Amino acid sequence: MLLITGASGALGSLIAQKLAHHPRTLIGTRTPTANQREIDLDVPRTLDFTSVETLLLISAGYGEDDTVIARHEAAIGAAERAGVRHVVYTSLTAQGDHLPYALAHRWTERRLRDSPLAATVLRNGLYAELLAALAAPGPDGRITAPLGTGTVAAVAREDLADVAVRVALDPGAHAGRTYELVGARSIGGADLATATGTTYAPSTLAAARTALSGPGSVPFQVPMLIGTYSAIAADFLSTPDQGPLHTLLPTPPRDALRTYAATA
Repeated sequence: MLLITGASGALGSLIAQKLAHHPRTLIGTRTPTANQREIDLDVPRTLDFTSVETLLLISAGYGEDDTVIARHEAAIGAAERAGVRHVVYTSLTAQGDHLPYALAHRWTERRLRDSPLAATVLRNGLYAELLAALAAPGPDGRITAPLGTGTVAAVAREDLADVAVRVALDPGAHAGRTYELVGARSIGGADLATATGTTYAPSTLAAARTALSGPGSVPFQVPMLIGTYSAIAADFLSTPDQGPLHTLLPTPPRDALRTYAATA
């Protein structure tokens, strides 16, 4: 039996759609609908992994580090107690070590290395769809996100979903492997402007922080987003795919710039 957690999230929902009719697959989410199971990493009673052979653990990255670490520990601990054979974990690209949310991912990778469970780590790059949210053209037709002259090897979320499905359905072939899954090319603010027919006029990190800190903002999100801008501007996320994405996909990777333009 294959169990997927986090099926209501952006990546998890794509994976769930692709596996919805696959036999011996359970779709786990906090708010289950028909043919889904309640799996809430904050509620221990829901973490019943009896009869589960493969756990596809979608990272629960929405939260402070201690919250995310506690969720991942709960899932891995429950998997160990239930006799799960293999965990496939969606992590963060190694280039992302400068990002504020990298710590919980690296902690989880270490936890899996220390576990008797077989594991595969999918180190996902930044989504092209996230870039569309962070650097969308404004009403004045300008992209003002503080990306400087940096670039990012963004990757289409659907490509990452396709890889996760392939690995989760045949985990034994990927046991002990860590895959770096980033986009096929690096794109920067000027590329984004060309793709959307706009202009690129980057603002400062300070201006972005002020804009993000308005009413309704979640405190931990602001440093996460500013850190993402900063890492891109400093060109720490620019190294493109070195092979794994091409190898693990059944077709050539989607054009991340086109994905950005369709989403922005």
